[in-house]
Parts: sequence; structure tokens; C-alpha cells
Amino acid sequence: MHPNPVFRAASTTKALSVAAEVGFGVLAINGQDGPILSHVPFLIDGNSARLHLVRSNPIARETTDPIRAKLAVTGPHSYVSPDWYGAEDQVPTWNYVAVHLVGKLQPLPQDGLLGLLDDLSEEFETRLLPKSIWRSGKMDRDALERMLRVIQPFELQIEDVQSTFKLGQNKPEAARRSAASEIADSGIGSEVRQLAALMKSIHHEELI
Repeated sequence: MHPNPVFRAASTTKALSVAAEVGFGVLAINGQDGPILSHVPFLIDGNSARLHLVRSNPIARETTDPIRAKLAVTGPHSYVSPDWYGAEDQVPTWNYVAVHLVGKLQPLPQDGLLGLLDDLSEEFETRLLPKSIWRSGKMDRDALERMLRVIQPFELQIEDVQSTFKLGQNKPEAARRSAASEIADSGIGSEVRQLAALMKSIHHEELI
């Protein structure tokens, strides 16, 4: 996380909300031979994140018992050109929103896997409305059971939530809004219009 405290004022509630909205992140553990990373979709349920891994995944192989883990989630982000501030003596930077969920990763009982997969698909399929929602019941039962045999459910028990909302809070409002307008039109990154909107409207109260 960024060391400047002005970028770290978001509440746990706000950070978890961002993580839940993104729903996809990088899961990391310290394996026997060094760091192991895996990109995973997940669901936030209270103080935990539920996810699944293919059994052959190195993280799944190393997590037979609870293990320390971190789930890193990237929100909207973009490069910021110093020319966009309309002010002198600026430097290039990158504005972004990021959330780290830290805690213990543990395997869940296998009989809960189908429910987890159904919850995951329901979450993301619902965002595609008015498209008809896909559900596992549409699959051939034998094909579904074959898939379930190679997947394992997990839960990350969240003990610490860290976040950075780097939105130009350290810049004068006019400079920040100027850069936000340019990002909305020409940003290089992901969800640049969402980032620009955050930069234009940012106040401490909005991160509570």
C-alpha cells in the first residue's frame, strides 16, 4: 500500500465494497519454494472471501491446513501525464484504487463446492441482466460432476484490510479536476472514466 496516509483514509467498509464490486484478484501465499500467485474470482461474505481453485493449482496443493495469504484487488487505474494538471513542476504518476485482504486461507468441505459455484455465477450473471441467468442446472449432470471433482472450495478469513485510493488528493482541486478530465478522455489503464469520476468528486467523507 502507498505510504502516504492521505491515500489511505478509506474505511474498511469502503475497501471491502470495492473488493466485492471487482470480484477478481490475485491470491498470494509463501510456498515452500517462494511466492505463489493465482488469479481468482471471489465473493465477499462478511469477514471472509470465498473462492475455488483447481486441485492441481500450486496454492491448492500447499494449502492442506490454514495458511497465511493475501488477496490483492485492483480497482480503476490510469497513467497521469504531468501536462494534464495545468500546473508547473509536476511529474508523471499513476492514480489507482487497490485493496489487499490479508488473513488465513483454508480449504472448505467439498460438499459446499456446488453452492459456492452457484453463488459465484449468480453474482456475476445478475450483473448481465436482462440476459437470462445461467445456472449450473443447465449442465448435463455427469459433466457437472466431472468438473466438481477437479475443483476445491476455499475461504480466506479476513483479518486485515489494507487499501490505497490514490486520486490526487495531494494536488490542488483545480489541478486534480483538470487531470481527471484528461483521464476520462485519454486515460491509459482500466475503468478510466470511473477513476476520473472519483478524482473529481473525492472528499474524505466519501471514503467512509
